[in-house]
Amino acid sequence: MRHSDEEIERAAERFEKFAEEFDPESDKVLATDDLRGVAEAAQTVRDDEARLRETVEIARAHGRSWNQIAVALGVSRQAARQRFADKART
Repeated sequence: MRHSDEEIERAAERFEKFAEEFDPESDKVLATDDLRGVAEAAQTVRDDEARLRETVEIARAHGRSWNQIAVALGVSRQAARQRFADKART
């Protein structure tokens, strides 16, 4: 299931709040590597989504059609346009 940027941002904010309130003296946790991995993966997703939006906008600025972009994304033309049309120059 894909999540929107807003959903990912809210999850990151919840994690930040959890991390700020976390008291290792009162909570018995052996390691937090798994949670750090989740936070890092979430940040990577946000960064990659921003990079993808930027590259689609560049492709559109270079005159690429939604069909060409869709082929590069491995999705239908309609899916590419619905996902990026409001974020890229048409």
